[in-house]
Amino acid sequence: MNKIEKELKEFKKFKENYQYELKEVEEREDGNYYEGEPLVNEEGKEVGECEKWINAGFKHSGPYAKVLSNLFPYEFEFKGKKLQSIESFFQGIKFRDVEMQNLVFNYSGLTSNHIKICSDWDWKGTGIIYWQGEAIDRFSEQYDDLVDELYISAIQNPLYRNVLLKCDKLIIHTMGTREKSETVFTRYEFEKELNCLKDFLKEEEE
Repeated sequence: MNKIEKELKEFKKFKENYQYELKEVEEREDGNYYEGEPLVNEEGKEVGECEKWINAGFKHSGPYAKVLSNLFPYEFEFKGKKLQSIESFFQGIKFRDVEMQNLVFNYSGLTSNHIKICSDWDWKGTGIIYWQGEAIDRFSEQYDDLVDELYISAIQNPLYRNVLLKCDKLIIHTMGTREKSETVFTRYEFEKELNCLKDFLKEEEE
């Protein structure tokens, strides 16, 4: 059993008992708030960090927000494929054609986020994504297992692992979509995965 297989097995066991509650964004007349803290500052910029949370987002302010985003260019290997970011996986699986999917894996996060328009596959209409030619139901346990392995592979990049280990606040993602039928990774899935991952890594270090 290699390191990824061992860590994935331990992570899935840890995740079985991990509880995470998605909290709602509070809409007020003067703006949106999360746990009483504004999501946009007086200058109109997205707040990436406060005393209570880190709002992961590539364009958000704050030292942790950008590097915790799936768009950040952490290079790592996943199932024999070299990915330029976590986001390149989530965009690549929207392509049924293997050759085109592999091309997407070569794009950085921000660029791959835009390349999805080039796909001729309607994953939303079918509920099916593809990994190297294999059709996978987006709503299945098989898909969830694939995502878990993705993140365990990603933390083999020491920079990504270290930022999660250093993170001591709740990680949120308020700009994310909530419905699985509309996105390959919902706001809830993102928040639970990253918070579970950072807590798992901290326990692993003890």
